[in-house]
Amino acid sequence: MPTNPELRGRRRLMLNKVPEVTVYFWVIKILCTTVGESFADYINETLGFGLTNTTLLFSAGLVIALIGQFRLNRYVPSMYWLAVVLISVVGTLLTDNLTDNRGVPLWISSTLFAVLLAAVFGIWYARERTLSIHTIVTTPREAFYWLTVLVTFALGTALGDWTLELTGWPASAAILLPLGLILAVLVAWRFGAGPVLCFWLAYILTRPLGANIGDYLASPRSDGGLGLGTLGTSVLFLGTIAAVVAYLTVTDKDRTEWHQPTTIDPQAPSTAGSQS
Repeated sequence: MPTNPELRGRRRLMLNKVPEVTVYFWVIKILCTTVGESFADYINETLGFGLTNTTLLFSAGLVIALIGQFRLNRYVPSMYWLAVVLISVVGTLLTDNLTDNRGVPLWISSTLFAVLLAAVFGIWYARERTLSIHTIVTTPREAFYWLTVLVTFALGTALGDWTLELTGWPASAAILLPLGLILAVLVAWRFGAGPVLCFWLAYILTRPLGANIGDYLASPRSDGGLGLGTLGTSVLFLGTIAAVVAYLTVTDKDRTEWHQPTTIDPQAPSTAGSQS
């Protein structure tokens, strides 16, 4: 039987808590970012909750969802993507609060969140020796993962809004910039660029892409949009997310792990540090 120090040196290994990175992953991720933009605007502006109350409401929902997520020992599509939807809204609201309530310029917000993201990555790697999302099998790694996701949403919001502020582009044209950058990341990955770096770059860039898509769909036709409104856009995308998540729940097409939970030595070197 292991001694107490040995027990303290080992942690429970869960089944991987993150889905396989497939086309389904990126489709739902972009849909979630659109919901983060449109649903926050609907609650804040259309229903008149105000920015502070909207932030408190969705932050409370996110805490509840993450408690449920952390209690699981495997990836469950419905719980995982619920957390992503809520964290997309909260990440958007973090930047909006700095900009609208505190008057912080977007270039400062972008710099602040970029530095914070670098710090989170640095601490994560120093502790775990890997940034691979294929190894989210312990509670500390999952905590780092969700903190990183939150900061990427806030950073993506700040960068996207800053770009629109600098260029003055309409939402329809603004879609092309993050889309082009994502395609450039894809090409770089195909030519051998680091998969971990490429994954997180694409993850950040999907935030302004999804937000610009949401703005295009919700904006009035007189402004060059499709006129669906924030509610119509939110309902459309939430319904699509629910349908895709239900499909993945039934088919298990995005599940990465099938082995049983065991224990690992946290001091053991990782072999997955080069995976995305």
